[in-house]
Amino acid sequence: MKVLIVGSGGREHAIAWKVSQSPKVEKIYCAPGNAGIQELAELVPIQASEFEALADFAEAKGIDLTVIGMDDPLCGGIVDVFEARGLRVFGPRKNAAILEGSKAFSKELMRKYNIPTAAYETFDDKEKAIEYLKTKARFPIVLKASGLALGKGVLICQNLEEALEGTEEIMGLRKFGDAGNQMVIEEFLTGREVSVLSFVDGKTVKEMASAQDHKRAGDGDTGLNTGGMGNFSPSPFYSSEIQKFCQEKIFQPTVDAMREEGREFKGVIFFGLMLTEDGPKVLEYNCRFGDPEAQVVLPRMENDLIEVFEACIDGTLDQLELKFRNEAAVCVILASEGYPVQYEKGKEIRGLENFKDRDGYLLFHSGTAVKDGKVVSNGGRVLGVTALGKDIHEARVKAYEAISWVDFDNKYFRTDIARSADTL
Repeated sequence: MKVLIVGSGGREHAIAWKVSQSPKVEKIYCAPGNAGIQELAELVPIQASEFEALADFAEAKGIDLTVIGMDDPLCGGIVDVFEARGLRVFGPRKNAAILEGSKAFSKELMRKYNIPTAAYETFDDKEKAIEYLKTKARFPIVLKASGLALGKGVLICQNLEEALEGTEEIMGLRKFGDAGNQMVIEEFLTGREVSVLSFVDGKTVKEMASAQDHKRAGDGDTGLNTGGMGNFSPSPFYSSEIQKFCQEKIFQPTVDAMREEGREFKGVIFFGLMLTEDGPKVLEYNCRFGDPEAQVVLPRMENDLIEVFEACIDGTLDQLELKFRNEAAVCVILASEGYPVQYEKGKEIRGLENFKDRDGYLLFHSGTAVKDGKVVSNGGRVLGVTALGKDIHEARVKAYEAISWVDFDNKYFRTDIARSADTL
């Protein structure tokens, strides 16, 4: 098979790494890719937003399967473009990707089908949102830009002053662009956060291993929201009892609801959950692999990823059993200092060779490029250091040990990734 992967981050590197292990695959292309993916795939200088050009390339090269890694092209309808040309592609169509593309839509869906989530109100008028905050809100409260905002369009506000500032950022200053055309004001939930990625073929949902992200830039969950500063899998807080509840009350009902709405979902649904005192509730849906969730879940997966992709497309997922290693995985993101606000790119990365043939250690490139023959930083999140261990403690110790093997000027990382699970 010839496979095309669309995207350029750590998630796409993890997908390419896993796809490269399939005996079915002869050649991998990635558009546009990065310096790490280049070791596994031929890079194609086409941006993820250039749907027709990507489809032209897939036709010209006789691509057997295209895998869409990123949310923007999925929500923009890239799968529809490929399917219209008779090209085989993994990911939800535009009318199903709205599950992530519009938080207002997903909240209404949960309300309609009694899927547990935080209480909320949706606003497309800034003044009405302000009136609600002044007269009816209970603090702390959560403000969410309804559209796509690279994982950063969520603000937790402790009081009215912060909420008014947040509303201005989202709906007034349009800090997150068109994502702020609508805003969801949501009840603040407390508890443990858990991420559950799942494969879906339109009717069957099969969950992957659980994981937990660390969104805030600073230690102790301080600072601004980022795309994710690290992750671990599995989550010790996701018990078999909770899993059963989620399967019956959240996962399957979501897939059934989308089909009922005429929006059959095929691809990956990422369930962002909060384990509250009142039971698990949905914080958010994503319509693709998480980043950096993919960097801890895929290394634990034993299945041939291509076989799973094809089962989702063909509607035969019920015939597959997903298998995951008993080992735990921890991923620590190495970012550019100043991320997610202002940071410098183009810093030479040293020590990449230290990860060659190291059993139990993986290095996924998030934002890298090749310049003058050298690998340099090319984003806010630069690398993801992943380590496997017999438990979270061992994986965490190994991941932080491996951080010292690679270096670049302005390297920044959190020191407490997976600490909450390490002591259990």
